[in-house]
Amino acid sequence: MKKWVGFVLIFLSTLVILFGLPLLGRRMIDPYSLFLGKTDDYLAKTYWSLRFPRTLIALVAGAGLSSAGMVFQAIFRNSLATPFTLGISSGASFGVAFYLVACPPFFVLGLGGEIWFSLAGTALAMFTVYLLSRADSVSSEQMLLAGVAVSFFFSSMILFMQYLSDQSQMFRMMRWVMGGLADTLPVHLWILVPMTMGIIAVLYCFTRELNLILTGNDRAMTTGVDVTRTRMTLFFLTSLMIGVIVSFCGPIGFVGLMIPHVCRLMTGPDHRRLFPITIWLGGIFLACSDTLARTILTLEEVPVGVLTSLLGGPFFLWLLLRNRSTCQD
Repeated sequence: MKKWVGFVLIFLSTLVILFGLPLLGRRMIDPYSLFLGKTDDYLAKTYWSLRFPRTLIALVAGAGLSSAGMVFQAIFRNSLATPFTLGISSGASFGVAFYLVACPPFFVLGLGGEIWFSLAGTALAMFTVYLLSRADSVSSEQMLLAGVAVSFFFSSMILFMQYLSDQSQMFRMMRWVMGGLADTLPVHLWILVPMTMGIIAVLYCFTRELNLILTGNDRAMTTGVDVTRTRMTLFFLTSLMIGVIVSFCGPIGFVGLMIPHVCRLMTGPDHRRLFPITIWLGGIFLACSDTLARTILTLEEVPVGVLTSLLGGPFFLWLLLRNRSTCQD
C-alpha cells in the first residue's frame, strides 16, 4: 500500500512541476486565465509552444542523466563515476566542435547538424572506450580508466578546434559546451522522450543485477549473473541515452553525480527503490534549475549547465571529504 501511495505522490508532484513551472518567467502567466482560455494568444503560445515543451524536455533529460549516473556508479562500484568522467560528454562536444569548424550548416529530418555530429561523437567515444578496455578482459577499472583517458583526449581536441575557429564559431562552441535548454524545440520531444524513457524502462529491468554487482563480481557470478555481458549492455545503453540527451541539451554536468547520492541517502542502496526516486528527483531538479536559470537575470539567460555546476562543485568536494573520512575511520 505504501509503495502505491509513493508512486501516486511522485506522479502528482511531477504533474504539478510540469504544468506549474512554465507559468513562471519574466512575464508571469495566470493559470486560471490560461486553462480557461481567457488569456491572450501571445501568452498562450508562449506557454504551450515554448515553456511547456522546454519543461518536459528538462524533466526527461534530468531523469536520464540521474539514472545514468546511478547505473555507472553501480556497474563500476565507484561513487565518483558519471557519464561525463567516461568520455561520453567530451565525445559529443568534440562532434559539435568539429561540425562548427569544418562543416557547412545543414538540417536532416528537421534536426540541425550539431545534433547529428554530437551523436557521431558519442558513438566514437563509446566504441573507443570499449576497444581500449577489452585488451584482456573487460573490468570496471579498465573501462573507467579508458573513459578518463578518452575524456582528456577529446577535451584536448576541443581546445584545438577552438584554436582553429573564428570568433563566431568560438562563441557558439562555448555556449553549447556550457549546456542549456534555450535552443531546444518542441520537435525534439519526438526523439528525446521516447528514446530516453524507453532506455530507462530497459535499465529498470536490471535492478536485480545492479544490486548483485554491488556485492562483488564473484558473488554476482555465483547467482547466475554474467557480469561482463551485463556491464557492457548497461554501458552501451546508458551511453546511447546520454548521447541523445547531450546532443539536444549540451553537456549538463553534475546531475548524474549529485542526485543518485542524495537519493541513496533517502532510500538506501537497493536499486528497486532507488531507481524510481532517482528518476523523479533528477527530473525535478533539472526542471527547477532550468526555470531558475531562465528567470534569475532580467535580460539574459544563464545556461543551466553553469548553474548545476555551481551547485555540483561544492557537492563534489563534500563527497570527496566524506569518502576520505570514511576511509580513515
